[in-house]
Amino acid sequence: MKTELTSFLEKYEERILGQSLNLRLLLSAILSGGHVLLEGVPGTGKTQMVRTLAELLGGSFNRIQFTPDLLPSDITGSTIYNMKESTFQTLKGPIFTNILLADEINRTPAKTQAALLEAMEEKQVTIQGETYQLPEVFFVVATQNPIEFEGTYLLPEAQQDRFLFKLYIDFPTFEEEKHVLKLVIENSFMENPLTSILDIETFLSIRREIERVTLSENVLGYILQMVRKTRESESIRFGASTRAGISIGKAAQAWAYLSGRDYVTPDDIKMVAKPALRHRILLSPHIELEGATVDQIIEELVGSVPVPR
Repeated sequence: MKTELTSFLEKYEERILGQSLNLRLLLSAILSGGHVLLEGVPGTGKTQMVRTLAELLGGSFNRIQFTPDLLPSDITGSTIYNMKESTFQTLKGPIFTNILLADEINRTPAKTQAALLEAMEEKQVTIQGETYQLPEVFFVVATQNPIEFEGTYLLPEAQQDRFLFKLYIDFPTFEEEKHVLKLVIENSFMENPLTSILDIETFLSIRREIERVTLSENVLGYILQMVRKTRESESIRFGASTRAGISIGKAAQAWAYLSGRDYVTPDDIKMVAKPALRHRILLSPHIELEGATVDQIIEELVGSVPVPR
C-alpha cells in the first residue's frame, strides 16, 4: 500500500506544481481523518488541488461557493412536501460527499459556517430533526482569501479548532510558474483525464494501518509539552486546546507512514506542529505590535521544548 501512496504523491505533484510540501500535508490530513483550512490569494490553484485529490482517490467531490446569502440548508439539505404523494421528502445537500470544498468560507455569516460543525466533528448531519450519516471518508477543505476583508466574517474559534491544519498556499518559484504558463498556453496541461490511483476501500485500509503507527510515551510527552507551552508563553494570549495535541499526534502518524516508517519521531512532530497550531493560538497584543507572526512564535516555542532521546 505504501507503493500506491508513492504513486499517488508522484501523480499529484505532476498535476499541482510548486506545492510539494502542502500536497503532502493535505494527504496527511485526509489520511488522519482531519480537515484543512487553505489560505491563499486567488489563482494559486487551491480548487484544482482539492479536485485532483478527489480524482486520484476515486471519491466524490462537491464544491460550495460561500456567499453572504448562503443558508445552512443550502449545505446540509432540506425537507420539502411532495404534493403528488402527500409525503415529506428529504433532499440531501452537497455536504453528502467524500471531499467537500468550502470555497471562501469566511464570506458567509457564522450561522451558515456552523452548519459544518456537526458534520466535521461527528460525520453526521441533522435535517429537520432527522440524523443522517455522512460517508466514512469525509474531508472538508475550506479556503480563505487573506488579502480581501470587505464583506467577510471571521471564523469562530470553535470552527477553526475543528480544522486539523491551516496551510498557506504561496506562489510557485519562477521556473515552476514559467512551466505552468507554457503548458497552459500550449493547451497541453491536464489534457489527459486523471485515473484514480486508490479507491475508497484501499484508502480505508491504509487509514487503519496508520492508526497502528507507534507513538511512544516520550513522543507523546513531547507533544503535550509543546501544547502546554502555548498556554504558558507570554507571547500568546490564548493557547492551544487538548484537541490540538490529538491533531498533532494523528497527523504525525500519517506523516511517518508517508515517510515509510511505522513509528513517529520528534522530527515528524516538528513537521506538523506549525500547520496544526497556527490557527489555534492568538498572539498577545504587544507581540502583534512588534510585527511578529504566529509562525515565528511557534518556531521559537517548538525550539524551546527539549527533544526526547
